[in-house]
Amino acid sequence: MSMNEQSGDAAKSSNEKTCFIKTYGCQMNVYDSQRMEEALAAAGYRPVASAENADMVILNTCHIREKAAEKVYSELGRLKPLKQQNKDMVIGVAGCVAQAEGAEIIARAPVVDMVFGPQTFQQLPAMLDEIDDGRARGDKPKLVRTEFPAAEKFDALQAIARKPVTRSPSAFVTVQEGCDKFCTFCVVPYTRGEEVSRARADIIAEARALVAEGVSEITLLGQNVNAWEHDGTRLDGLLAQLGEIEGLERLRFTTSHPRDMDAALIAAHGDNKKLMPYLHLPVQSGSDTVLKAMNRKHSASDYIELVKKFRAARPDLALSSDFIVGFPGETEVDFAATMALVEEVNYAQAFSFKYSPRPGTPAADAATQIDEAVKAARLARLQELLNAQQIAFNQAQKGRVLPVLFDKPSKSGDQMSGRSPYLQPVHVPFDSLGNHDAAALRGRILPVEITGAHANSLSGILAL
Repeated sequence: MSMNEQSGDAAKSSNEKTCFIKTYGCQMNVYDSQRMEEALAAAGYRPVASAENADMVILNTCHIREKAAEKVYSELGRLKPLKQQNKDMVIGVAGCVAQAEGAEIIARAPVVDMVFGPQTFQQLPAMLDEIDDGRARGDKPKLVRTEFPAAEKFDALQAIARKPVTRSPSAFVTVQEGCDKFCTFCVVPYTRGEEVSRARADIIAEARALVAEGVSEITLLGQNVNAWEHDGTRLDGLLAQLGEIEGLERLRFTTSHPRDMDAALIAAHGDNKKLMPYLHLPVQSGSDTVLKAMNRKHSASDYIELVKKFRAARPDLALSSDFIVGFPGETEVDFAATMALVEEVNYAQAFSFKYSPRPGTPAADAATQIDEAVKAARLARLQELLNAQQIAFNQAQKGRVLPVLFDKPSKSGDQMSGRSPYLQPVHVPFDSLGNHDAAALRGRILPVEITGAHANSLSGILAL
């Protein structure tokens, strides 16, 4: 979904330029698209809600899922007629597919003017100037920027003014980029580079600016967010300092790696009252054999012990995780170990996928690839168990009064929606609000008595 789809397509003035950004994949891409939009605003571009009305189109891509590159080429094929109609249109491919494919994208899709990786979007205004200068000379410049200057990117973020908008009360802030873990199934170390932490003062300054615009919940983002460290301060210390910001009521962080969890961060879940009782902690498999083949460098028992420590620090903690089934060499015994781990941990939510090879990763070349039908059958069994756990967790909220951060009317238009501390969507019918104006609820955290539990959400009434 585009980061611009909430922007209107008002009539365009003769000298105004417009941009459309389509975002794929993770929350970090969502954040990057927001910052790209802000950088483009400084260069004189207004966001619009469709490629048809844009002078510039950027596809901010993700390389995690299967056939990601082919999906990008399909989208570029759909953009080709638009560029034929508007010869001045600039088309860019950003993100992890851009990093992985580089100049190959321009070779396969000449409609593309520039390709830039996730660590180089701060160069966007300069790239546009270069394209404009080249076109003024009668050239057709094609730019490729796939370096890894993450520190430069973080410095540039401070210079890009946050756009004053009607924000959601929840916002993302990237604090860490890259990964040094080299799991054998994962392209992130090759597309995002090594682990780099953003300066603490810059993070706190951005958080303060967001709170001044009405944000009351911030989620810290990183490929391995709990590897963040700056000037001797680890993530628990950063969370403590953010917790001191008046008006910032909720803190979250994602995504974590079990190897980077330390005692102080575990303790923070009991000590920091603004840190929400919801933790995404990917394990990928319950089999030690598979975990070793994945190069995870932790065992299933290590993970379970970590979960026990977190729950001792915060008894009401809810957990989510990631799982890959059908990893090369996975046997029925290995899969049974995954099912056993899920049974023992008991998740509130989880994301599960069939293994799909990523070119350039060690697992892609393994000779022990699993048959697709076997992978599909195992995934179905795992998802049945995970879905049952999620439903049970939601059902357990019935009768409780939960603090809900209200955001916006639901899609049905007759309910106000928000999020529980456990990230569950919570819907409150307008007709149950009494004298409370629905619009006035936006951005407020109010008690809601949970009266209904569904597969993916909760419903309730204000408990005032």
